[in-house]
Amino acid sequence: MASSYNNLKVLIVEDSADARITLKSMLLELEITQVFEAADGMEALEFIDSSPDLVDLIVCDWNMPMLTGVEFLRQVRSVYADMPFLMVTGRNDIDSVIEAKQSGVTAYITKPFSFHELQSKLDKVIQCI
Repeated sequence: MASSYNNLKVLIVEDSADARITLKSMLLELEITQVFEAADGMEALEFIDSSPDLVDLIVCDWNMPMLTGVEFLRQVRSVYADMPFLMVTGRNDIDSVIEAKQSGVTAYITKPFSFHELQSKLDKVIQCI
């Protein structure tokens, strides 16, 4: 289906196990088979620090314990300035969008979203890789 995604390595950072499963299923449908998961920003930072070659793209929820998605994004940007980062959130107010953009987000998608909306965002994000 989406051969441009075949070798893409994605890290999902999401505290909801159900949301991680849904996202992973969508990514697998796009033939993205190298999908890693973290339940919060701290776990994700540890994973990235220990295995930076295993991450081409981060898909991260905004509302999480320990580190919010934006706080995690800022930490990622301090070390990996060019890492493609897709923020997933229920926030759709202009202030949140501005905060995410100012923090260096590559793309932003609001919940709920469809498979095709995710695919469209990923198409834009992988242009950065």
